[in-house]
Amino acid sequence: MSRDVRVALADDQPLLRAGFRLLIDNTPGLVCVGEAATGKEAVEVALRERPDVILMDVRMPDMNGIEATRQICQGNAGLCTRVLVLTTFDLDEYVFGAIRAGASGFLLKEVLPGDLINAIKVVAAGEALLTPGATRRLIEAYTELPERKVTPLPHITAREREVLELIARCRSNEEIAADLQVSMGTVKTHITRLLAKLGARDRAQLVAQAYEAGMR
Repeated sequence: MSRDVRVALADDQPLLRAGFRLLIDNTPGLVCVGEAATGKEAVEVALRERPDVILMDVRMPDMNGIEATRQICQGNAGLCTRVLVLTTFDLDEYVFGAIRAGASGFLLKEVLPGDLINAIKVVAAGEALLTPGATRRLIEAYTELPERKVTPLPHITAREREVLELIARCRSNEEIAADLQVSMGTVKTHITRLLAKLGARDRAQLVAQAYEAGMR
């Protein structure tokens, strides 16, 4: 991005927000444009400031981070803010709901400063923040719930299904191209079509839908 990445913070712990703000404001190319202590305030900040990325806590007063994420990502046409969920536990049962609501990924709150900065830049660039470890464990935990219902996918081609299965395994575009012996351009075309057919906001939601459809 040629301009500064605009970041907002949503967390009910003032000390944590202060630490994140200090890090962001002292990183070239990033600027903090707002803070929120509740989910309701997070939605208000997103609408008012239109940040590129909002760091979203899950458990907050008034409105939790899942509902705030849903309102930001699904309830406001033209709002391009991307949500990066912050959680204390890597198997927090609420994080899957946040991804389905439109979040582009999640991080543990004890993330290293450099990793947080990189995550913000990745999400701001339009990518989903998916790690082969924590994200996979989270979604697998969801799929193992006894009351889970498998959701059929709309019509996708056999090749698109192969690509989706590899995405669900947290494979990168380069790895998918190598696995299927196709070009990077072909992989990107398949992903673009999957996003459109499945109504997914980004790669994180493709992973969620793949697991909901019973893929492993």
